[in-house]
Amino acid sequence: MDRIDTLLFDFGGTLDLPGEHWLDRFLVHYRAAGWRLERQELDPAFAWATAQGYRATQALRECDLSSLVERLVQWHIEELRERLPARFPAGFVPSQIAVPFCHASVAGMLTSRLLLAELAPRFHLGVVSNFYGNLERVLADAGILELTTTVIDSSQVGVFKPDPYIFALALQALGARAEHTLMIGDSLTKDCAPARALGMKTALVTGARSACAAAATGADYVIADLADLHSLLGD
Repeated sequence: MDRIDTLLFDFGGTLDLPGEHWLDRFLVHYRAAGWRLERQELDPAFAWATAQGYRATQALRECDLSSLVERLVQWHIEELRERLPARFPAGFVPSQIAVPFCHASVAGMLTSRLLLAELAPRFHLGVVSNFYGNLERVLADAGILELTTTVIDSSQVGVFKPDPYIFALALQALGARAEHTLMIGDSLTKDCAPARALGMKTALVTGARSACAAAATGADYVIADLADLHSLLGD
């Protein structure tokens, strides 16, 4: 790998639970709570809740992760009850989904914090994420914010991935050069493609997905989880 002095990370699916998309994680918890949902059934509710969250940036700005996720689940349920009323009776409690989801995220962020603490003396670190205006609060609660130089929250800056400009804002804030920056994320279209368009190197985090299947996708590197950065960066 060419000289790298700056690392940019996505948040959801990268710093919380690498390679695990929030939609898929929510689906697991809905099923664990007894709701027979397919991914394609949850997808419209997930998209609607995400859009609602982006519109509610001011209201969500001070929310911790638990409050945010519970609000997202409430929006899921509103959409699902309208579209699949018989499947979601009035007695459903959002915390059935939000609590285990957040427990898993907190555990994942703890592991990521330990890794970032090892990387911070050697690299400039930043986070670039499509989020709801409260990413700094979430990262501060996890002890990650103090290890970063910049956090670009799409709802705060008004630019959303895959627009390359959101990555350009991060480079500008860090005083970093694209060719010396590695973008690490779990999405080819939202993380890797726009970052590469600016000249950055990219690492796709696959999690439980097959790294072999992802190898020909267009990312410069494919890693199973963030621990693989040690060997990738020459530790």
